[in-house]
Amino acid sequence: MYKLNAVSLAVAATFAAASLPTLAQSDNSTLEKVVVTGSAIKRIDAETAVPVTVVKMDDLRKSGVTSVEQIMANLTSVQSSTNTAQSIGSSSGGASFADMRGIGADKTLVLLNGQRIANNAVDGSAPDLNMIPFAAIDRIEVLRDGASSLYGTDAIGGVINFITKTSYQGFTITGGYDSPQHAGGKTRSVNAGFGYGDLESQGFNIFGFASYKKSDNISGSQRDFNKRVVGGLSYSTDPANYTQDFEHYYNPTLPDCSGTQVKNVNGECRIVTPAFVDFQPKTEVYSGMLKGSLMVNKDLTLGAEVFATRSKVTTLVAPVPYGGYYINPGTAFYPTGNANISPTFDDGSAGAPGFSPTKAFPNPVNVLPGFVYVLWRDFPNGSREQMNQNDQQRILLTAEGAGLGWDYSVAGSYNHNKVQQFLTGGYGDGDMIGEGLLEGIINPFGAQTAAGTQLLQDAALNGKLQHAIGEVYNINAHASREVGDWLGVGRAAQLALGVEYRHERFKSVPETDFAAKVEVSTGVSPTFHSEGSRSVKALYGELNLPVLKSLDITGSLRYDKYSDFGSSTNPKVSFRFQPVKEVLVRGSASTGFRAPTLFELYGNQAYTNTAGNYANPITCPAGTGGSQCSAQFQVLNSGNPNLKPEKSQSETLGIVVQPLNNLSLSLDFWSVHLKDSIGSIPQFALFNNYAAYPQLQQYFHPNAAGQLSVISNCPSAQCGYVDQTLQNLGKVRTNGFDIGGQYRLSTQVGAFDFALNSTYVNKYEFQDFKDGYWVSAAGQYGESGPVFRWQHNLSTNWHYNDFGGGFVVHYKSGYKDFDPAAHARVPSYTTTDIYGTWSPLKSLSLTAGVRNLFDRDPPFTNQTDLFQAGGWDSRYADATGRAYYVRATYNY
Repeated sequence: MYKLNAVSLAVAATFAAASLPTLAQSDNSTLEKVVVTGSAIKRIDAETAVPVTVVKMDDLRKSGVTSVEQIMANLTSVQSSTNTAQSIGSSSGGASFADMRGIGADKTLVLLNGQRIANNAVDGSAPDLNMIPFAAIDRIEVLRDGASSLYGTDAIGGVINFITKTSYQGFTITGGYDSPQHAGGKTRSVNAGFGYGDLESQGFNIFGFASYKKSDNISGSQRDFNKRVVGGLSYSTDPANYTQDFEHYYNPTLPDCSGTQVKNVNGECRIVTPAFVDFQPKTEVYSGMLKGSLMVNKDLTLGAEVFATRSKVTTLVAPVPYGGYYINPGTAFYPTGNANISPTFDDGSAGAPGFSPTKAFPNPVNVLPGFVYVLWRDFPNGSREQMNQNDQQRILLTAEGAGLGWDYSVAGSYNHNKVQQFLTGGYGDGDMIGEGLLEGIINPFGAQTAAGTQLLQDAALNGKLQHAIGEVYNINAHASREVGDWLGVGRAAQLALGVEYRHERFKSVPETDFAAKVEVSTGVSPTFHSEGSRSVKALYGELNLPVLKSLDITGSLRYDKYSDFGSSTNPKVSFRFQPVKEVLVRGSASTGFRAPTLFELYGNQAYTNTAGNYANPITCPAGTGGSQCSAQFQVLNSGNPNLKPEKSQSETLGIVVQPLNNLSLSLDFWSVHLKDSIGSIPQFALFNNYAAYPQLQQYFHPNAAGQLSVISNCPSAQCGYVDQTLQNLGKVRTNGFDIGGQYRLSTQVGAFDFALNSTYVNKYEFQDFKDGYWVSAAGQYGESGPVFRWQHNLSTNWHYNDFGGGFVVHYKSGYKDFDPAAHARVPSYTTTDIYGTWSPLKSLSLTAGVRNLFDRDPPFTNQTDLFQAGGWDSRYADATGRAYYVRATYNY
């Protein structure tokens, strides 16, 4: 056995710095065997055959980072991310996800201390990054290679391993305050930790960390660029539009179109909904972690770890649209004086009750001939407010040690995630409001009477909409040892063997009675309960074989058996060649297998609308016109129990050189080929390829008149909808280069660390649907979002005695826009962060800094894929603008 001493895996890093350890080891060092993310074998050399980026948290905190989400947004290997801003108007439950290589967050494996955590129970294809206990993190290791034999071959895009401190002694507390220059978005944070016991001398250590963070929302009205509107125009306005044929719309305020954010668009009044959408939601996060270690003897250490996190995300969107409700002739607010309105109009609705009996209207009035459809937005009850509460817990027990010549590790864990969705403002009982409009109690065209005001107040509903639960039980064990110098090269081969058992459960349950009352405004089915479970058993092995003194070849194999998808065997081969101490060449090849998650199989049904305006390909070419030629149509989102697994092939080839003692450079080529990718067929692809690709026509379900629903009072199949349930799409092929560099300069005025981390995407092409056309998306907006050719982070850090400082420049290249005919190109996006530190006392550290120093607004894009279709893209840009921050840390 090797004598244990501390060995650092990371070099000076900000969130721009790649891990480029020194290639040559000192001859007189006593070296520790460590496990690096991506391998089950304990080894001395930190630089393995696969590329790993190591990010140190101490430097990240100085640069103003307050969340895991912010870290992921600035890793260049993460091509895109789902952040809390995207939870606005979506079904993500307020979660944040990371997506390495841009092939989907469900193909990036997120670990905490090398162990899985539960997927987010809502939109649950990946863990919510907000659940990671931020205060306890010591470093992050990012495996930029896919399909890990150790962790699981579902890690097709890569692995992100959050590693907490292994032990801690003393007490620490940090307080922080962030204040944007513009309104909204202020953040307050505090975290504290304690620890007692020395594992080496006392045989035990126990420590804990807790943190709290609260961020204010940023509303669309608080940023000037909210006026760059390209989508989200709605017919449901206040004052309301009315129609009898859904082709011609009338408004009593035409041509001026009075009302908040209501504009005259081609002679019709339309409301600009993005103006009412939050650009950043209000968030509140509590987290805590407790960890204890007991050294039974020199060959056995037991550990126990528990963490719990609660995240609350509150989102605001435009008031509820009530489109397609009726107003009977002869009632107080029936529009008169319009010769285009027929007093005998009847499309089959007349004679039927307007709505189901309700408490307010036990005997609803029938719809009368001559009625009009009204499209009104409920401004009296205000914007829709939803609060998502996400709770995550994990209990982990470990045993690590050595015996009979083997180093071993055994772990068992239980992970629990629960997401609850609450409606906290702006929602109402659709039946009550519909009957109030029908009978002339609610005025959709002007000020309310006392009776109308009272009815709207009585119809207002707050309550719990639904909840979902995800659970993971896991037990795994692996052991490694040297097995002899088989080829006589002076170094022993190393073998690792492992087993894993995992059981997953998922359940999503609507609050039936309450959900039924708000189905019109939420689209959530009150009767659709979904649940599922699976078990996974795995065996894996890894052999590192020194072939020459300068060449190692590593082979690994993993066998997985799923209770619902059969079995899969996936190999991986890698090599590490170091002909001289200053040069390292490495490469790998592997296959991957990812079974659909339980949420992807059984996720609940919800009706919503397209993000942008489209033409109904069934009726619009025939000249029907009206709303069918430019509208947000009803779509159905749901899981799909008929999904097949995804399969992949991945390769890497790279070189690391150290021409000088203080200079390291790296270049790694990577490639991923994926087939049967899982996702929803993009709306753009469905509507624009209806005629050219007949296989897409099965996803259109029009009503009897061939129309798709453009109204919100009929969230069901009979009104006409587009099917966007999850499908096995086509293939994805992507490759590129990761480039890294680091240089340390020592001077009389301190030490300077320069670092570059960059990713270049050479190719990114995919099929939106099976057997469909190929889309080349590198450097342009594909049908699901842009793919940046280049992403860079360039940093400089300086330290001298009690002072320090630095800056980081973040760069994303421009790309061809969503609709290049209207706007050819989205410009590049560059932001700069600076900070300074001072330690007036040994126990006290002060930090101040500025993020987005030059107050760069998000670049304009005409994408309409997101709910925030307001001329920018929240997946890649930050609405905050310039923000100042201060931090103070006290250690005892």
